[in-house]
Amino acid sequence: MVNRKIVDKNHTLIFTPHFPYHGSSRGGHKALLGIGGNVGDVLRRFNHLFYYFKRSSLVHVLETAPILKNPPFGYTEQDDFYNTLLLIETKLTPKALLRYVLRVEKVFGRKRLFKDGPRTLDIDIIFYENVKMNTKTLTLPHPGWMQRTSVLTPLSYMKRTI
Repeated sequence: MVNRKIVDKNHTLIFTPHFPYHGSSRGGHKALLGIGGNVGDVLRRFNHLFYYFKRSSLVHVLETAPILKNPPFGYTEQDDFYNTLLLIETKLTPKALLRYVLRVEKVFGRKRLFKDGPRTLDIDIIFYENVKMNTKTLTLPHPGWMQRTSVLTPLSYMKRTI
């Protein structure tokens, strides 16, 4: 069952059985993942990703937000994006978590054609506990998160914090 709530002419919230979701804690480091996509059946892919993470021994899903359908930014000549957030727990370090989510993107068919281009699945680490880092491969918190409706709107529906 999918319910939709129009936020404004460019933004629609989508509620599915797993978005939003609230689970219980098992312990570990908390990280907020942003997921997005605009190629193919994204809602179905998000559902499969939810189950993929639920079966994973490396991450535990604590909470998800509703899905936001919103216009692309950067390269705008493409379909609207679907975005949401997952609060997870993990024993992985930030860099190990990055390697893991990059592998998951590939499992779900991600191909990096060009910056801000269309994609089947994009997984970003928005926060990892209160860690601040800026390396060649990972910046935490994720740069620009405070200017992105695709992060702020779903985040406003989440009950837990990092």
